[in-house]
Amino acid sequence: MTENINKEKKYKTIIAILLVIIALLLIWLIIEKSRIHTIYMEKDATVAHSTELQFELDSLLKEHNKIKSEYGELSYQLSEKDSIILANAGEIQKLIASQGDYRRTKKKLELLRNITQGYVSQLDSLYKVNQELTDENYKIKKEIGKERKINTELSKDKDALTEKVNVASQLKAYNIKSSTVKLRSSGSKEVETDKAKRIERVNICFTLSENKIAGSGKKTIYIRIARPDNVIVSEGKEDVYMFEYQGQKIQYSMKKEINYENKAQEICLSWNKKDPKTPAMVGKYNVAIFVDGYEIGQTQFELK
Repeated sequence: MTENINKEKKYKTIIAILLVIIALLLIWLIIEKSRIHTIYMEKDATVAHSTELQFELDSLLKEHNKIKSEYGELSYQLSEKDSIILANAGEIQKLIASQGDYRRTKKKLELLRNITQGYVSQLDSLYKVNQELTDENYKIKKEIGKERKINTELSKDKDALTEKVNVASQLKAYNIKSSTVKLRSSGSKEVETDKAKRIERVNICFTLSENKIAGSGKKTIYIRIARPDNVIVSEGKEDVYMFEYQGQKIQYSMKKEINYENKAQEICLSWNKKDPKTPAMVGKYNVAIFVDGYEIGQTQFELK
């Protein structure tokens, strides 16, 4: 009887111990479950924070790149500021990737936002300054254009006036006469002839016009006689037998220096054939008279 009582007490003790153990296990299970739940909650919160921070960072960088694109080359003037922004963005990206302290990352994002806002403000200021300079430059170019137009018109007027003066100051040859002669009495007497085989001399006479505008003083008269084959009758082809006309050197047949006093003047020049025995070329000869770089008259004669 006593033994049964002892066994019953022993069983009760074991059951009590087991109940305590079960209670302790239940308490531990509840605590562990709560801890795991807390860990999951914290993990979810960390992921949510990282997602939030990443979204903010991406939005800032997207807006920054958009602004750079809109301002174009102007943004290159703030390249140092841009480098600071990119360096801060890189540091924040590392914190997000390593799931760093949320508050610290959040503060850095706020700092980066302030930097980008300052960047935008500086770009706006540069744009305004650049726009003012562009407007000023446009005004200056417009004024320069007006001045150039005025100068061009004045230059045209000056050129036109100069041309008028040049035309007005040009001398003229009128009453131009050409005579072809044969010499008699040892050259002291001239007999007119139009025969190519008899001609020995060509005389060109004309009146040089009066002109009060033309410059007075020594002038050289040049006469060119062109044969029917357009070859110029001349003493030679060397430079000494040439003169300047319209930027080129051309041959002359004869020349004469005169002293011009702005009054009408009678001028005569003669060309003596080199070989009297050789007949001249048959046909029309063209005569041109030049002075001061201008052609002032023309005439013709014909040999048969």
